[in-house]
Amino acid sequence: MPVLPREFYDRPATAVARALLGALLVREIDGQRVSGLIVETEAYTGLDDMASHGRKHRTPRNTIMYGAPGHAYVYFTYGMHWLLNVVCEPQDHPAAVLLRAIDPQEGQSIMAANRPGRPPRDWTRGPARLAQALGVAGEENGLDLTGKRDLWIEAGPPVPDEQVRTGPRIGLGSVVEPWLSMPWRWWVADNPNVSR
Repeated sequence: MPVLPREFYDRPATAVARALLGALLVREIDGQRVSGLIVETEAYTGLDDMASHGRKHRTPRNTIMYGAPGHAYVYFTYGMHWLLNVVCEPQDHPAAVLLRAIDPQEGQSIMAANRPGRPPRDWTRGPARLAQALGVAGEENGLDLTGKRDLWIEAGPPVPDEQVRTGPRIGLGSVVEPWLSMPWRWWVADNPNVSR
């Protein structure tokens, strides 16, 4: 399938988050494809979104969010987890989509090795597990996802609206309303890899 082009990401984060459902996230590890269908996402819209890393100003941590759409924004959180996001919207408008879960398709043996002792349903359910299963860490921050090198996203089968659910984003802590309750999380209904 074709790699999603930069134009795909150069639109509102909310539109990108919904459209990414069903796309195939691909990682190349030692010449082997490791992939999964994207089944859960969250949108962070930038300067106007009190839950977004880009809400105040550019920092060393969030500078990738201010760049061209279609790049990986990978950050460390809680002192232990890497999370993978996709930068979207026009340059200098810091918005991104967090990839929360994938449905494994290729390279399951590598995922299992990266998530030792975990059952398959726990390999990629949740953004930290997803990043660990695919071996994504700080070195992948800033990668161009529109090329076919190391990490990219391919077009996949569209997910019909009747199979899509929306709700508030997860783990926002002390974020104030209305941002706490914005229904900017999308997921594929009844997929076992979606966070509960």
